Amino acid sequence: MSGRVLAVCVVAQLTSVRGRVGVSGIDKRPVDGPVKVRDLGLFGDLQADRAHHGGEEKAVYVYADESMTRWESELGRELPHGHFGENLRTRGVAVDDAIVGERWRIGTAEFQVSTVRNPCSTFEQWMGEPRWVKRFQQSGLCGAYLRVLRPGAVEAGDDVEVLSRPGHGVTVSQWFVERSAADARALLASAGAGEFVVGERLRAHIESALGRA
Repeated sequence: MSGRVLAVCVVAQLTSVRGRVGVSGIDKRPVDGPVKVRDLGLFGDLQADRAHHGGEEKAVYVYADESMTRWESELGRELPHGHFGENLRTRGVAVDDAIVGERWRIGTAEFQVSTVRNPCSTFEQWMGEPRWVKRFQQSGLCGAYLRVLRPGAVEAGDDVEVLSRPGHGVTVSQWFVERSAADARALLASAGAGEFVVGERLRAHIESALGRA
């Protein structure tokens, strides 16, 4: 995989939404220059609902421009950088086909592809599209959450370099759409062999998939 970062985005303003928290940090927009990357994400970014967003396992959300172009065609409108709440918009990076647990270098920071997005009602409110959560789920165009392995800095124009890739073969999109017991077992075996770190949220999804088998 070779590609680059088109935009680095952080929260522009908190947005009022229905629900327990009442606000969301989904409104993210591009910023210029290097942005520091820490264990919990990008400097200047935040998540209003920490129970479901953020944390080390969901420190940075990345979305492919190629997938966004498909959504723009389907929805008939422009979706500017950051509109899906992504921190990084990339081009030439097969984000949805990334293997869960891949290690990437972007700028001076290193990351692990840690888990997938679970589209929520806030995302649907923000998009204003009917049946948005279901449509997003069925598309397989989920983007990926990244865990920060080495803090550093990222900026638009940085290359995205794959440093290592686990051998289990389960892609981000595959896990997002199917979450099969076979894939769950493959992920656990790979993690047990030390190929990547399984976070709390991913482990809960793995256990759920195994429970349905």
